[in-house]
Amino acid sequence: MNLIKNFLKELESEAQITKKMLSRIPDDKFGWKPHVKSMDIKTLATHIAELPGWVGMTLNTDGLDFAVHPYSPPDVSKTSALLELLETSLEDARTNLAKAEDKDLIPDWTLRTGDMIHFVSSKEDMIRMTLSQIIHHRAQLGVYLRLLNIPIPGSYGPSADEAN
Repeated sequence: MNLIKNFLKELESEAQITKKMLSRIPDDKFGWKPHVKSMDIKTLATHIAELPGWVGMTLNTDGLDFAVHPYSPPDVSKTSALLELLETSLEDARTNLAKAEDKDLIPDWTLRTGDMIHFVSSKEDMIRMTLSQIIHHRAQLGVYLRLLNIPIPGSYGPSADEAN
C-alpha cells in the first residue's frame, strides 16, 4: 500500500471542499462568533487554511514544542487572503508529501509545551489527524455559515442549499 499516494489523493479531494467553504466567508464577518466560548470566524478559518502546512512540519521534524515555538496565527482580514494562505499551505503539503516515502511515516512525532507532552504518535497518525482536523473545523465553519444564513456548499454531495 502506498500511504503517501493515498494522503496526496485525500489532500486534493479535501482541498477542493475546503476552498469552496472558505470562499463563502464574507469579509465583514471575520469577527463574528456564534457563542462566547466559540472562536470567531477569522480564527477558525485561518486555522483551517494553515492546517495543511502541518503535513510538511510533521514530515520534517520530530515534533512541535509550543514553549519554544509559541503559536502565532497569520493575520488575515479578507477571504482572498484566506484562500491565498490555504493555497500556500496546500502547496507546502503537496511538495513535502511528493518527496516522502512510506517509511518516513513510521517515526514518532511529539506535540508538547515544554515538559508537558500533549501526545506522541507516528508521523502517519499525525498526518491523518491533521486531515481530520481540517474536516472537523470545516464542519464547524459550516455551522457558522448556516447561522449567518450563508448557503453551504456541498462536501461529499450536494448540500441542502444545492439540492433541487
